[in-house]
Amino acid sequence: MKKLSGILISLLLLLSTQVQAKLVIEITEGVEGALPIAVVPFKWMGDAATPPPEDIGQIIAADLKRSGYFKTLDEAQMLARPSTMTEVDFRDWRALRQDNLVIGRIEPNGPGGYKLRFQLFDVYQGEQLIGYNFSTTAKDLRAIAHHIADLVYETLTGTKGAFATRIAYVVSEGSPKSPKLSLRIADSDGYNAQTIVSSTEPLMSPAWSPDGRKLAYVSFENGRPSIWIQEVFTGKREKITSFKGINGAPAFSPDGHYLAMALSKDGNPDIYIMDLARRKLRRVVRHWAIETEPSWSPDGRKLLFTSDRGGSPQIYQVSVTGGDVKRLTFENRYNARASYAPDGKSITLITRVGSQYRIGVMDLRTGSITVLTDGRLDESPSFAPNGSMIIYATRYKGKGVLAAVSTDGRVKQRLALQSGDVRDPVWSPYYK
Repeated sequence: MKKLSGILISLLLLLSTQVQAKLVIEITEGVEGALPIAVVPFKWMGDAATPPPEDIGQIIAADLKRSGYFKTLDEAQMLARPSTMTEVDFRDWRALRQDNLVIGRIEPNGPGGYKLRFQLFDVYQGEQLIGYNFSTTAKDLRAIAHHIADLVYETLTGTKGAFATRIAYVVSEGSPKSPKLSLRIADSDGYNAQTIVSSTEPLMSPAWSPDGRKLAYVSFENGRPSIWIQEVFTGKREKITSFKGINGAPAFSPDGHYLAMALSKDGNPDIYIMDLARRKLRRVVRHWAIETEPSWSPDGRKLLFTSDRGGSPQIYQVSVTGGDVKRLTFENRYNARASYAPDGKSITLITRVGSQYRIGVMDLRTGSITVLTDGRLDESPSFAPNGSMIIYATRYKGKGVLAAVSTDGRVKQRLALQSGDVRDPVWSPYYK
C-alpha cells in the first residue's frame, strides 16, 4: 500500500464540504476592453407592495459581469429606466458609451405566476437584436434570469452561455478532528444551494450524469469507500460498487449508459467500465502501476486516466474497448486529474510547476500545456459545458475555495463561501 500513497493522498485532498450560505463571487481579473452593456432594472407592473422576490435585471447583470467579457453599467449612472422600445432614447446610451442595452418588464400572471418580457438592443445601430416573452413562477424566476443572460451572452459572443447550469462541490465544516461533510449543488452563481448528502465520513469525486439529473460520488460511510449514484431531484440513491480496496473516481459516459471508475479489487488500482443496466464490469486497463481518474472523450470512444507507470503521475489515453495505451503528457513531472474540453480538442489538468500545483490546458494537437493559474495548490479542474471557463479548487486565506478561469487565462474569478472548506467542484452539463 505504500506505493499507492502519492496519487491516493492527492485524491483524498480533494474531498470538500458545504456551507449554508451562498457563494460570493469576486472578479479578480477580466478581459481588457470588455463589452459595455447596460441592464436596466426590470419594471414591475403589479402592486408596488408585493414586488417579485427576485431582481431579474440584477441577476442578468451579475451573470454577464462575472463572465469577464462584459462591463455592466452601474444603475446610478443610468440616465433613464426604459422598459419598452418606445421609451428607449438611444442617444442617452450612446452618451454613456454603452454598446448594448437590455430592458424588460415583469407582471403578475395568476396566483404565484409572472410574465416577463425582455429585449436586447444594439445601441449604435438603434435596433433590436433579440426579444422574448416568458411565463414562470416565483420559484423559477432566477432560472429564467439565467436563461436570459445565456441568450444575451450567445447573441453577443457567438458562444452558448452556461449561466443556467449548476455546479456540485463538497464542503467540510467543523473541526479537523470531527468534520461535517456535505455534497452540495448550486446554481452557477452559487444561489439555490441544496445538500445532496451529508456525512461525518469523507465524500469525494462527484460526477454529473450527461442529462444533469444524477450525481455519482464516493462515500466512505461505514468506514470503506463505495461508489453511489443519486438522483438530484428525488434524493433516491443506489450503491454501485463496494469492493474490497479502492472504489473511486466515477465518471459517466456521454450517453449515460456506462460508468468508468478506478477499482483495486483485483490488485493494483485499474480502470474499469460498468454497464449500468446490467451491472457488468469490464477492465479496460491492466497494469502493475496505479491507474485512476478516468474521463470520457466527448464522442465516448476514449478514456483519459492518470498513471504513474512512467515513474510519476502522467496522463494517458486508451480506447474504451481497451488495447494500446498512449501517453499524452510529457511536460513537467506531475500531471493528473485530466478531462476533455466539450469540443474534444484540448484537456484540462493539474500540472506541477516547481513545487506548485496549477491548472493547465493542453492542446491535443500540439501537446503543449498552457498554465492558467498561479496558486500553490490548485486542483479538481472541470470545464463549463460551453468550454469557455474552468472551475477548480484552490486555497485562499488559509481555506479551500472555488475559483474559475477562462480557457485563455484572461478572465479569473474567485467563489468564496462564508465558512467551511470547499473543494472538488464539477460543472454540470446542459440539462436535457
